Amino acid sequence: MNKKTLALTLKFVISGSLIWYLLKNIDLNSVWDRMLGASSTDLAAAGFILSIQIFISVFRWRAVMMAIHAVLPYWQSLRIFLVGVFFNQVLPSSVGGDAVRIYKTFQAGLTVREAIHGIMLERVVTVLGLLILATAASPFFHSQVEQYDTYFMVSFSALMLGTGIIGTILLMFLDKLPRRFRSWKIVTAMSEFASDTRLIFLSPSHASKALGWSLLGHFAITACVYYIAKSIDIDVSMLDCMVLMPPVMLITTLPISIAGWGVREGAMVTAFILVGVGADDALALSIIYGILSILVGIPGSIIWLFMTDKKIKDIAS
Repeated sequence: MNKKTLALTLKFVISGSLIWYLLKNIDLNSVWDRMLGASSTDLAAAGFILSIQIFISVFRWRAVMMAIHAVLPYWQSLRIFLVGVFFNQVLPSSVGGDAVRIYKTFQAGLTVREAIHGIMLERVVTVLGLLILATAASPFFHSQVEQYDTYFMVSFSALMLGTGIIGTILLMFLDKLPRRFRSWKIVTAMSEFASDTRLIFLSPSHASKALGWSLLGHFAITACVYYIAKSIDIDVSMLDCMVLMPPVMLITTLPISIAGWGVREGAMVTAFILVGVGADDALALSIIYGILSILVGIPGSIIWLFMTDKKIKDIAS
């Protein structure tokens, strides 16, 4: 068995095991009834917000690309991003669409370095946005939980944000390390990446734009989850979702499952239990969110089928 087959098998096993573990302790009839009884109006609002989040994400990506002087036209970026969203839902990884985006961005006329660095740095900005949002909201997270849980959430969020900031600083100065470290292969490979990282985070203009779009995108996902919860009569506030969803999204991006299935459900059940949501309801919430994500990704499949991979100069002419 080669490495790729082994990795794919492990992801199926992890997804399947997590789903089995969840389902064995959950009343599936209750979950099904919850989903069937969902308010169509609130679901439509959730779907609309999730669709808007795609456009916001494209602005975030372009803010990063403009900072490193690698720009695609907005509509070209949107097409590539939608294709990436589709592949995130069908490939055996929640970040598989990033690899497709890199390939399509290169085909669109950018260099390999620009394509890879742009998407990797967008991931960095995305994670920092998640951590900022969770840290900003966590001090107000006390309406339905014990004081100890609130203290834990605040401390954990602050710790993660601090770790993210330190990690970003290290990325920016990898090429400035002492000479003996610069001989390491990983440091050599990341030297140009460090230069591009500085172009974003040492520029107040570029950093504020990228992080601003990141925060807005995460807020949109929070609002989407809130309306899904509302559609199935789960009693949570927007603030609850704002604190609980960032850790869920971070865990879901780990490439250890099939499109995040199983991992997302386990994380959502664990997170929403903190605010008194039953496991059955949290699972229904997660499944509906997963289904909406698939539906939002369908346009990407259509674009992929008809994409001609024109170069930028061809598009401009």
